Amino acid sequence: MATIKILPHPEYCPEGAEINAPAGTSICEALLDHKINIEHACELSCACTTCHVIVREGFRSLNPLDECEEDLLDRAWGLEPNSRLSCQAFLAHTDVTVEIPKYSINHAKEIH
Repeated sequence: MATIKILPHPEYCPEGAEINAPAGTSICEALLDHKINIEHACELSCACTTCHVIVREGFRSLNPLDECEEDLLDRAWGLEPNSRLSCQAFLAHTDVTVEIPKYSINHAKEIH
């Protein structure tokens, strides 16, 4: 079990949060399971960048990026060296801290 600390985001998580999820769960799935409704326009299929997060702590504990994720991240708003697509970043047993960027490339939000 890993703890994900979510830094405050005005829309998705105004107070910040700490949630727990089992190893092998994607960050996106864990957030959605805990009612933190991060954008995920491609339904977790690694086809967009709307679920982009910046991993502030625990980056090295996540699975390695594959080529598809690396290519997509080039289009993410606010890209940083420790950016990941949350649908492709799978937890180990190490705690992580994530920041949801202020913006995404999505011009129209979908309600899930």
